[in-house]
Amino acid sequence: MSILTDAESWGNSHRLAFMDYIRVVLGGFITFKGVEFMAEIDQLMALTNGLDVVFASAFIAHYVVYAHLIAGPLLALGLFTRLMAIVQIPILTGAVFMVNQPDGYLSVGNHMELEISIVVLVLLIVFMIFGAGKFSIDERRRQK
Repeated sequence: MSILTDAESWGNSHRLAFMDYIRVVLGGFITFKGVEFMAEIDQLMALTNGLDVVFASAFIAHYVVYAHLIAGPLLALGLFTRLMAIVQIPILTGAVFMVNQPDGYLSVGNHMELEISIVVLVLLIVFMIFGAGKFSIDERRRQK
């Protein structure tokens, strides 16, 4: 077996039951942020405007919106959970290290955006390792 298969089987056998509820809340939160980013796409493009590559800010802004709108509901349902977590990890890594950095990590004006980004990033890594859980579409597909 490969390392990836070993890690997946270990994650499947070491799940905690309450993680299903956290997965649903996380998927709902990511979907909410996708809708919020879609409503304020100009502000999201302004955050990435410092890149000197042509159309980079528009591409990144649209990637963030569509990734949130697609991955959020799929995470909540537990469908393709590991893949959706992998799609979200670069976005949250950018949120932690690039978006919150210009204001300062300990600034008062960020309204806990850094802390929320770190919690979501950690939860995505957990779901990437452990999978969707017992009450998910992935589990139903695995049983068949």
